[in-house]
Amino acid sequence: MTDPTPTDPTPTDPTARVPPLTPKDWPPTMREALGAIRPAEPRHPFPQTEGRPKGLNVLGTFAHHPTLAKAYNTFNGHILFTTTLELRERELLVLRVAAVRQSAYEWAQHVVLAADVGLTEDEVTRIAAGPDAEGWAPVDRALVQAVDDLLADARIGESAWAVLAEALDTEQLLDVIFTVGAYDALAMALMSFDVPLDADLAGTTPLPPPATS
Repeated sequence: MTDPTPTDPTPTDPTARVPPLTPKDWPPTMREALGAIRPAEPRHPFPQTEGRPKGLNVLGTFAHHPTLAKAYNTFNGHILFTTTLELRERELLVLRVAAVRQSAYEWAQHVVLAADVGLTEDEVTRIAAGPDAEGWAPVDRALVQAVDDLLADARIGESAWAVLAEALDTEQLLDVIFTVGAYDALAMALMSFDVPLDADLAGTTPLPPPATS
């Protein structure tokens, strides 16, 4: 999520169950809610915003509930900017959540961020294919498997845990779990509200259909 200028237009899509508010209609408290995403002592740099997708439709959906937006952004600010995970590991987790949940909006936003942190197009394709795809490094495979385990059973399974517990410390293991949870919750909201893709996300790599066994 980004902090756009409040005069930017948001396209209205009649298929949305609850239309996102345009920036001019955001309540005054939404500005404070947006600021909550930037922690006071970030571990990772804030992203470039010039010329990048703004995510106005998801922000416009959150604008219906600025108190929730502030709380979620405070949490998500940790996931984005103070996580103990490598940024490519974070984006691997988020994209796998989006792929499993088939959240086209979450996928489109994070395909952009994934490229920024070094995930290749081949890796993005492999994320959608899942943990059984050829070419994974052991830790990356375990991260993808951990997402599938958490979304299916709310517990990282034994095989993924054995690899991750060897490679990651306790803070990192917690960040794995809470990253998956944060973006699973967001996927639920995006899909339940039928939040449409913004025009500036339309050219991103489309979400592949679910992998079949």
